[in-house]
Amino acid sequence: MTLDGLVDAFLAGRNERTLRAYRQDLEDFRAVLGAVDVRTAAQLLLSRGHGAANGLALSFKASMVDRKLSAATINRRLSALRSLVSAARTLGLVPWALEVRGARAESYRDTRGPGRSAVERMLGDLAPRHDRKARRDRALVRLVYDLGLRRGEAASLDVADVDLATGRVLVLGKGRRAKVPLELAPATKAALAAWLQVRGTEPGPLFTNVDRAGKGLRLTGTSVYRVIRELGRRAGAGHVRPHGLRHTAITEAVKAAQAHGIGLEEVLQFSRHSDVRTLLVYRDQERNVQGRLAQLVAASVEG
Repeated sequence: MTLDGLVDAFLAGRNERTLRAYRQDLEDFRAVLGAVDVRTAAQLLLSRGHGAANGLALSFKASMVDRKLSAATINRRLSALRSLVSAARTLGLVPWALEVRGARAESYRDTRGPGRSAVERMLGDLAPRHDRKARRDRALVRLVYDLGLRRGEAASLDVADVDLATGRVLVLGKGRRAKVPLELAPATKAALAAWLQVRGTEPGPLFTNVDRAGKGLRLTGTSVYRVIRELGRRAGAGHVRPHGLRHTAITEAVKAAQAHGIGLEEVLQFSRHSDVRTLLVYRDQERNVQGRLAQLVAASVEG
């Protein structure tokens, strides 16, 4: 293996979403270096030795900070570089690793989402309509909310992934290589059946464009974002994002678990997070312990 073939070997075997993210991250690194292509950028990084490579990574990090990119984006792109160097080290091309640390991320994370009332408004606005677009949008909202899907997971679904007879859908989760079956609630199943009646059951993407210009083409993750945002605006629910619907769904799942004596470990199966500690954020924000204690502290003094 040579440095020239490293990038191809590094990207081989990745799922579509991971591949797209890595290519975007490496392309940004190439642009900052001013290299003619990603392979040349990788050669510049790996051929200069340990110190110089870390210097390039530091410059890349500084560029991202100057552009005011989020800590999550900075850390993901640095992680892509570290993974590339790690692959080179595994293949015996370099004996060292990148040691540049990521940006410090804010620990607070608002997981409340737009709330259940926003979802009800969006579905209520669609209820009187039975045209092709309304059926698609209703099925999309129900899937994203009812199953707590990420927009990329919804966009990547094919008709073959939906089995209405068994009431299940196969979903390729974030960072996963194999699809997992998720059970559909009756309302979700009904919305999907209504959409498939007009879409048809021929093989291909489940959610397609219904506009004339791109009719039949797969909705991208960006398209899913735009559809959900527009539905929220039309329903008077404010700025609604697909991930906001997922946040609301998980928050409702945590509340339901507490009410029915179900442990957070079981809620992991619904949220498909890898760590139960992530769910503690949802639980703690739902309980609003800080707000309740602030009221008690305030009430402890007069005036």
